[in-house]
Amino acid sequence: MNDSSRKKIKARVNRIAGQIGGVGKMIDDDRYCLEILDQISATRSALDALGVELLTSHLESCVISGGDENQHECAQPRTQDELLEEVRTSLRRFLK
Repeated sequence: MNDSSRKKIKARVNRIAGQIGGVGKMIDDDRYCLEILDQISATRSALDALGVELLTSHLESCVISGGDENQHECAQPRTQDELLEEVRTSLRRFLK
C-alpha cells in the first residue's frame, strides 16, 4: 500500500470511528430509534467503502503487482492458480 492510499484509508477509518462514536452519543441522548438506525446504515456504508478501498489496494499491491515497485513487502511470488485463489479468498472474506 502506498502512502497516498494509506492516508486515504486512515482518514476513512477516522471518519468511521467518529460515526460509531456518534451512534453511542445518540443512544446516550435517547435519540429517536430511526435516527440511530440511519446513522448505523451510514456507518455500514462507510465500512463497505473502506472494504472496497482495502480490497482494491490488496489486489493492486499483493496480487497483480507481480514484483514491480508497487508490490507489498509481504506479497510472495505465486502461480496464476494461486493468485486466482487469493482473489477468491479476498472476495469471500469481504463479502461475508
